[in-house]
Amino acid sequence: MAEAVTARIEMVGVSKVFPGVRALDKADLRLLGGEVHALMGENGAGKSTLIKVLTGALRRDEGEIRLDGQSVEINTPGQARTLGIGTVYQEVNLVPTMSVTKNLTLGRQPTKFGLISWRSAREVAKKRLQRLSIDIDVERPLNSYSVAIQQLVAIARALEEDTRVLVLDEPTASLDANETALLFQIVRDLKSRGIAIVFITHFIDQVYQIADRISVLRNGRLVGSAPIGEMPPLKLISLMIGRELQQTELRLAGEGPPVDAPVILQAEGLGRKLTMEPFDLKLRSGEVVGLSGLLGSGRTETAKLVFGALKPDTGKLQIGGAPMNGHSPSRSIRAGIAFCPEDRKAEGAFGELSVRENIVMALQSKRGWLRLLPRNEQEKLADEMIKTLAISTPDAEKPVGQLSGGNQQKVLLARSLVSGPRVLILDEPTRGIDVGAHAEIVSLIRKLSGQGLALLVASSELDELVTVSDRVAVLRDRRKIGEISGADITRDNVIHMIAGTQS
Repeated sequence: MAEAVTARIEMVGVSKVFPGVRALDKADLRLLGGEVHALMGENGAGKSTLIKVLTGALRRDEGEIRLDGQSVEINTPGQARTLGIGTVYQEVNLVPTMSVTKNLTLGRQPTKFGLISWRSAREVAKKRLQRLSIDIDVERPLNSYSVAIQQLVAIARALEEDTRVLVLDEPTASLDANETALLFQIVRDLKSRGIAIVFITHFIDQVYQIADRISVLRNGRLVGSAPIGEMPPLKLISLMIGRELQQTELRLAGEGPPVDAPVILQAEGLGRKLTMEPFDLKLRSGEVVGLSGLLGSGRTETAKLVFGALKPDTGKLQIGGAPMNGHSPSRSIRAGIAFCPEDRKAEGAFGELSVRENIVMALQSKRGWLRLLPRNEQEKLADEMIKTLAISTPDAEKPVGQLSGGNQQKVLLARSLVSGPRVLILDEPTRGIDVGAHAEIVSLIRKLSGQGLALLVASSELDELVTVSDRVAVLRDRRKIGEISGADITRDNVIHMIAGTQS
């Protein structure tokens, strides 16, 4: 019956191409009035691009958009607002130091005799908030309120009297459970008024609390859309990841470390509010522990909490049985923990510096900058690492930014290894590199573990984790929900645990 109803929004065959990237490939989206429609997909699936096309932030290259059955052109955000399409982004797009009144009327202030009438502006602000049953002092600065209230103020600004579609992009990313419940109460009220709501999130549990329908994008295309009752978590996750469950897996991991191998790193109740729920984790000498979960599950956050790049506010960490006090990256490096981040350009490699300078940086930091490493030692270490890791570069003085992605990743590994770590943390070690380099790094992970190094590997590539891990910690919605060990590590078992359907 639902298919016979005229859709509030219908996007048909929408494509968008950027240089070298086809972000949308004839994507579709069908959104009904009075429904909460969850738009799901992993990183790079095309969610953001599709929404930017819908809200006029990007022009589509081909395809059609229909609003209540009528074909429309949406080439600017202003056109989208005129058509009744409002958007609230993950980062609240307001001015925190200004009052609630000024934020709600910015660019739309009522005037009298050519001057802004702040009395009228306050009434407009109060009226906008009353639509959401919010009663606050509109003269207070926005940043004097909780993040949840700021998010609701952003929704109030996005809503007009004639709003027909509201897009919520990761609205709960910075909210706790009580604040999320408050937001969902507002969303349900908006839904009851016939407003169509697009809900973008990485939190699987929240989708099943609030959504009526789910659409899944992968590689720029719609790969599935169904009412919530016809899209159980296992099916949703399989669509997002892109492969059906498999019963057999090829694993490089052999017997793993001996059961009596010493514990090198132990985290107990380590966590950070609104970032990662407290978790326990052990790493033994010669063991590879994988971190698995969908985007937004907490993989990177877990890695950064262990390394100290994010400061935990609960729990404790021990290295070799000794407590880590004042947890920070510099202390971690001195204690023998090395970290290769996911974002090579922003957090890893220094593109303007040479291969040699990048490789010796962590060791120099560990020694202290008052004990400079002699140039001949730097050159020796760099040459050894270039040979050991087969880094493709004419010489050690070539700027890292001029190397391929795979070779940049090898340089980061070399930097970590020359510091002599006991624990190596790798966040997405094979993202964005070619197949050959991928195989080399996977093989290197097993080689390093065979030499007694303890590795923590966070990856979105399930096959990669199944191949290299002796144990996999599974994460969902910023929580560690379980572990899988040894021969039980299969794609099937990991996905079932993520979906909460393991036997």
